[in-house]
Amino acid sequence: MEMYSTIERCFTRHGDKKYGEFVTQRQHALQCAMLASQEGSPSELIAAALLHDIGHMLDQSMGSKEPDHDLMHEVTGAQLLSQWFPKGVSEPVRLHVVAKRFLTGNDPAYYHTLSPASKHSLDLQGGPMTSEAQRQFLEVPYAKDAIQLRRWDDQAKESNLDLSLDLADFRELLESLVIRETA
Repeated sequence: MEMYSTIERCFTRHGDKKYGEFVTQRQHALQCAMLASQEGSPSELIAAALLHDIGHMLDQSMGSKEPDHDLMHEVTGAQLLSQWFPKGVSEPVRLHVVAKRFLTGNDPAYYHTLSPASKHSLDLQGGPMTSEAQRQFLEVPYAKDAIQLRRWDDQAKESNLDLSLDLADFRELLESLVIRETA
């Protein structure tokens, strides 16, 4: 399947790179998917957790570990994923950055739980949301999934976690969600 080959190529080329955190892209993705799976999440949300940072692994996005501008990885990642997967996968990916803005606006203590790289990117992404923006965000389809994904995203940064999982362990799940293959 083209979908899996493309995702596997991203993980092969960039999965062992760090992106300002203490873990590699691969470790982070697998830990996030593991957390989603452990909570009994639906398959679409597990796939979103696994692939939420795929935009960081696209060749054009690989640059500075802490850029001075927002790379919009959530948009490029969601665009890539939407060609194969339903919105239950691509929309939480697209919204997971906005969810961080929601959480920092909704709970100021949340900001202090963020890693230095996440604090830096939050500043580039517009900072905490206002109360009115929070209310509007909660009305957006998949916003609650994106908030949950964001919480796993924040937790999935354990450099000493011994994972027995690999991308191939999620191949069947990913293939079961494909709604169309591109030509």
